[in-house]
Amino acid sequence: MNNTHRITLLAFLTYFVMSAMLTPIGIISIPMAEHFGQSVPEVTRQFSWLTGGILVGAVVALMIYDFAGLRQVFLGTYGVMTLALLSLMVLDSLTMVSLSLGIVGTGCGIGLAGAAIVISLTYDENRRASMLVLTDSCFSIAGFVAASFTTFLIARNFGWSTTYQMLALVTVTIIGLTVLSLFPRTSTEQADESSASPWPFPVWLCVISLFLYTLGQYAILFWLPSYAMTALTADEGAAGNLVGQFWLGMFLAQLFAAWWVLKIGVRKLVLIGSITTCIGTIPLWTVADISHLTLLALVWGFMNLAMLKAILAFATEMVAIPSPRLVSLMLLGATVGTAVSPAVTSQVVEWTDTRTVLMFGTGCYALLFCLMTSARLLDQSERPPVIGSS
Repeated sequence: MNNTHRITLLAFLTYFVMSAMLTPIGIISIPMAEHFGQSVPEVTRQFSWLTGGILVGAVVALMIYDFAGLRQVFLGTYGVMTLALLSLMVLDSLTMVSLSLGIVGTGCGIGLAGAAIVISLTYDENRRASMLVLTDSCFSIAGFVAASFTTFLIARNFGWSTTYQMLALVTVTIIGLTVLSLFPRTSTEQADESSASPWPFPVWLCVISLFLYTLGQYAILFWLPSYAMTALTADEGAAGNLVGQFWLGMFLAQLFAAWWVLKIGVRKLVLIGSITTCIGTIPLWTVADISHLTLLALVWGFMNLAMLKAILAFATEMVAIPSPRLVSLMLLGATVGTAVSPAVTSQVVEWTDTRTVLMFGTGCYALLFCLMTSARLLDQSERPPVIGSS
């Protein structure tokens, strides 16, 4: 394995860790609530520390790489994350667990930005986009693996935190790859003049859309297992498998979308993907057969059509030269949606029930479709017509 392979694997593993931290939340919430003697909404709300930490890490990442090299940041970040993950096996206070989750979340936010920098500085323009898409695929397949593994452990009465403790092996691997690798140097050059020009209004619609996308996604993923167990009387294994099926479908969709977008263009993809994503959620709270729901979760994952990166690409095409600040803003919109999802969705469940929060997720996607339609129309109105274009 040469140096390029090592740092590429390291970048992919950072996405694996992020996904593996978020995916099990809906699966472990019930055994975690039993362990701490709290309600499921109260326990789920504590994961706001994890998602809030991711948001903090994303903000810190905007500055930290100007003052420290990639090697130093990765060693420090994943060293602290390893200790925080291992501490979950001995902590018996929900407050201390929340703090540890916040530390891990902050590390994930910093690490994901570092991974994007590594990919961007390592690969030329011809390969950079495909490698970034593959990192998303790694995120999805990690979700499938983590959900399946967590379901397996919970069904055999392992502790709620066992998956996170095993995840420490991955963070140790990242540390090992960091020690053995040479990293590209980060640049502190000022942004070019094009980044100072005001962005068109449709760009801001894309920022809001990414917020709605992640909020709607986690509203469903966090609560679909609980809904299946309480409303459909599914067992833990079948309920937890729903999350894994979603991520498997998402992984397949990303591979398909990477090819399909070359055929139809990103503007058509965001419109098609936003409506199919919305429609795909409706059967999740209308079909009462758990065996059918398992297939429908897979279908919904595929119908997402890699929307996060599609919306990001759509926004970058609206400006002459997409600046790093623009890309960071897009990702920040998605991160905010992830960060607030445990608190917002837990409150919805307390006010209503688990079925309503799934409907809430559908509503987020319906608004997403409206915003994408508006952005597409406004973007077309601001562009000169091109003869022969679709």
